[in-house]
Amino acid sequence: MPLTDVAIRNAKPTGKLQKLSDGAGLQLWVMPAGSRLWRLAYRHQGKQKLLALGAYPTMALSQARDRRERARKLLADGIDPGEQKKADKRAKALSDANTFGAVADELLRKKEEDGKAERTLEKTRWLFDLAKPSLGDRPITEISAREVLDVLERVQAKGHRETAKRLRAVIGQVFRFAIATTRAANDPTFALRGALLAPKVKHRAALTKEDDFAGLLRAVDGFQGQPTTKAALQLMALLFPRPGELRPAEWSEFDLKEAVWTIPASRMKMRQEHRIPLPSQALAILKDLKTLTGNGKLVFPGYGISGGEGRTVAPRPISENTLNAALRRMGFGADEMTSHGFRAAASTLLNESGKWSADAIERALAHQDKDAVRRAYARGQHWDERVQMAQWWADELDRLKAKRKGRPE
Repeated sequence: MPLTDVAIRNAKPTGKLQKLSDGAGLQLWVMPAGSRLWRLAYRHQGKQKLLALGAYPTMALSQARDRRERARKLLADGIDPGEQKKADKRAKALSDANTFGAVADELLRKKEEDGKAERTLEKTRWLFDLAKPSLGDRPITEISAREVLDVLERVQAKGHRETAKRLRAVIGQVFRFAIATTRAANDPTFALRGALLAPKVKHRAALTKEDDFAGLLRAVDGFQGQPTTKAALQLMALLFPRPGELRPAEWSEFDLKEAVWTIPASRMKMRQEHRIPLPSQALAILKDLKTLTGNGKLVFPGYGISGGEGRTVAPRPISENTLNAALRRMGFGADEMTSHGFRAAASTLLNESGKWSADAIERALAHQDKDAVRRAYARGQHWDERVQMAQWWADELDRLKAKRKGRPE
């Protein structure tokens, strides 16, 4: 006789196992301790077997019957329901381990092991964090192009077109990594090319006219803030590296005797070591700075951070915000000048001088030629010309600082 909910509720433990049958192999086991468990007895390939379905009342009578019918259909197809349950469990465990978030974290670890620059890793983490609330717990094989587009459109709707574009790129990296490691079959971001609004081109603010740049140089020389900040800005003008290349600089990178600064590949945008010739003015700044920070690893350490309980935390370099904030204190707005703007100023004025080859200027800026043949040919880096150009540029900055509008030099 089939079971009823009333009969199940009235079944009391008796100190020994009771098996209440609902028919077709479905049983409710009333355990001595009082728990009630659904079991399905069945035969497969001549063997008697038992399948655990769940516990009552979490699994209601109607649900247990549905499970029984599904198991009978599997048996009719020659499939063992118990083995199918194990296979489903393994598939779920594999799916849970291969979520978008899990694959993204694994890709990030690979990037770290590959020696990617910390700045690059920080940006990648930040972009992953934008995607994870929606995609993080989803099995990577089940994510559709529509789901990815929803994430991107939410970012784009806030006016962040460039961020949306970069987010599509890093999400695509996760899928391609999953494909390469046999955990996915396709990259849905490929279908989204052209789906986003084009980013608005926004050039970094820079003072590129001689008189304006001269005023900036004089303001930097008169800066009354931290000596390390002042020195960093002076070297940005003299050497025009990317801010992220200068700020974390270590004393071990500078050969003051040979007048060369060697920036390791790990900190370069193009992932190639870059050498910068040091003019006499830069050497003088570095020698003075060495009396302040030369006992440590970093050339431009930030303020010390207490680790609590007397612990010492390793210093961090000054931030790009520190340099930009100094420019604001000197009266240069964000729409006029940024720390990155020293590169644009140097590029403009060096090219306008007509004294130096475009190749030497591009090498000094650590720009990589898009032409592979020219890139291979330029491997010599125009070093001799760059040494001369570095000293000329430093002398030119001195000339500009001494110049006053409407006055002879």
